[in-house]
Amino acid sequence: MAEPLPDIVFRNVRVLDPSRGEDAVRDLAVAGGRFAPASVAIAAGAPAVDASGLAAAPGLRDVHVHFRDPGVPAAETTATGAAAAAAGGFTCVTVMPNTSPAGDSPEWVRSQAAAQVPVRIAPSACITAGRAGRAPAALEELAAAGAVAFTDDGSYVADAAVMREAMLRAAALGRPVMQHAVDPVLLAGGVIRDCPAARRFSLPAMPPEAETEAVRRDIALCRETGCALHVQHVSCAGTVELLRAAQAEGLPVTGEATPHHLFFCAGDIPADDAAWKMAPPLGSAADREALRAAVAEGVLSMFATDHAPHPAASKLGGFAKGANGIVGLETALAATWTAMVLSCGMAPLDWAARWTSAPARLIGDPPPSLADGAPADFTVFDPSAEWTVDPDRFMSMSRNTPFAGVALRARPLLTVCNGRITHGSAFLR
Repeated sequence: MAEPLPDIVFRNVRVLDPSRGEDAVRDLAVAGGRFAPASVAIAAGAPAVDASGLAAAPGLRDVHVHFRDPGVPAAETTATGAAAAAAGGFTCVTVMPNTSPAGDSPEWVRSQAAAQVPVRIAPSACITAGRAGRAPAALEELAAAGAVAFTDDGSYVADAAVMREAMLRAAALGRPVMQHAVDPVLLAGGVIRDCPAARRFSLPAMPPEAETEAVRRDIALCRETGCALHVQHVSCAGTVELLRAAQAEGLPVTGEATPHHLFFCAGDIPADDAAWKMAPPLGSAADREALRAAVAEGVLSMFATDHAPHPAASKLGGFAKGANGIVGLETALAATWTAMVLSCGMAPLDWAARWTSAPARLIGDPPPSLADGAPADFTVFDPSAEWTVDPDRFMSMSRNTPFAGVALRARPLLTVCNGRITHGSAFLR
């Protein structure tokens, strides 16, 4: 499946290791599947690769992906989703349980974690039985089976009493609850945010309150229960303010920003094209700037793709009929580097932390590291590479993306997961 990485030295590579606060150009060596002192590897005869101008970071982590397995194999399978992740520089992903059947059983959790694919799968599981929102799932059994978090992603847990009980039980288990914060009542059928495209095509708009009021309620439940609350795919400036206040209060509340909400805004939507449709929708230009500022500040402490593949037929019919969601694993590194580092001046080490140490902390993992002795789990990328997104070249089975034809900077060249090459073996030849 994935070939072992031979003993090797990457000469003059820029090391971005948030676990140790390291941003330095140095030699990075691997021996026996672990990072090693370069002098020892060189003395042992390990070959060297000139990595001048390149960067190395711990393997990226994504706490929000959909692999559609089981359920919709025409959109994605675990194998193709994992291949897309590896191509994007990822070594660990958290899959969502909105599969068919829903991920509310220990058997589902164990099957996801045991998949023999080129990334580690750290599965989440349902908050409610069947993702129906009526009663909490068997959270204790799911945690024992290996669920790292609970979420009904794709659906908001609207019943506050059900959510409160679930959060009390999740808190006792030491697991976070990850909420898809879009209240369907306040959404009122909205499929897009107010923007020229919405008005041009007479499309119902989602008010920001559909997100902010959902977050407001869950912060109150977090305060009451002590359960760690993670808000998925934040899209509104108002949500940022709520999270900032909750964190200042000392509440265990985190949030994630997706590459597409950081790169695009609703004003960029060119047509009634469901390649631009996702839930929550793209926000205003002011929302985008608020999200970027929140990522730089750390209020939104991590990136996450919300990789959501769909067969082409599911995206027909424009915003009114097309399915929600876009693929994102293979454009994520470049989109966030372009939007945050190049456009906003974010420190590369902080950028790396949003993809590595913060997601690891959320799911209870130690921070990944490039320190000597640590497992060789990393990505090498070219931060200056310019490329144009061509969905036909994706490893994912799906092509639904607004990034088609967009020019980006930075590209993964090599991904190594636990000492094995999962993407880019040609780079070493």
